[in-house]
Amino acid sequence: MQEGCDKFCAFCVVPYTRGAEVSRPAARILVEARDLVARGVREITLLGQNVNGWHGDGASGFGDLIRRVAEIDGLDRIRYTTSHPNDMADDLISAHRDVAKLMPYLHLPVQSGSDRVLKAMNRKHTAADYLRLIDRIRAARPDIMLTSDFIVGFPGETDEDHADTLRLIEQVGFGTAFSFKYSPRPGTPAAGRDPVDDAVADARLHELQSLLSRQQKAAQNSMVGRTLGVLFEKKGREAGQMVGKSDYLHAVFVDAPDAQVGDLVPVRIVESAPNSLRGELAV
Repeated sequence: MQEGCDKFCAFCVVPYTRGAEVSRPAARILVEARDLVARGVREITLLGQNVNGWHGDGASGFGDLIRRVAEIDGLDRIRYTTSHPNDMADDLISAHRDVAKLMPYLHLPVQSGSDRVLKAMNRKHTAADYLRLIDRIRAARPDIMLTSDFIVGFPGETDEDHADTLRLIEQVGFGTAFSFKYSPRPGTPAAGRDPVDDAVADARLHELQSLLSRQQKAAQNSMVGRTLGVLFEKKGREAGQMVGKSDYLHAVFVDAPDAQVGDLVPVRIVESAPNSLRGELAV
């Protein structure tokens, strides 16, 4: 529904390979969504390189589009990815508060917690900007789970810059995150800059991923005892077992021999595994 990016982050090839941001008209998106639902689809994910920058009809923002998609009878769930912090407009934040079909899950890449590195990355926001935005989002939807992206060892990153990133992670508390050691992309502004020592970058990535793993474990443990909606996607490895995604996008394994792919059922979470949850049918 949206392609390309106008942000020109110093590490990213998307603006050069995908071009400027182009948004599909709302009418076409709604026709496609209605057709999918008519064919049995219960969950729709709105996709784009910078999806919350959608401006398909010029008169309304991405939050309004989500509200219009949510009006489709038979649709149960809406998700979207990937987003830029600078395009989290008021109407989108309020949609997280008002639209029950919009799942309590948001992937919002920050890349670094250091203002100096963020400036070098051309992210056009500060760590404080990001934290204030998180506060606003959580005020609108207190149970939302946040995930993010981090680049470690960006050219010029110091130990203090890395420490700033760890502090931001501690402050936010992510459900999970994707993290990578910086690698240059030919043709991008950062590609010609002096790299961080490889061993130093490796050590920083290990430290950051250890912190994120602890947060992921805590987030999953907090689901135990809760009853969540689970949309079954496939059969499990064990007889009578089904596997689906929770409201928070966790993989959930459930003994449900009478269930079918596409069923959306309440499940009580009874156990947290390293990268999944186990549950029991609540009805």
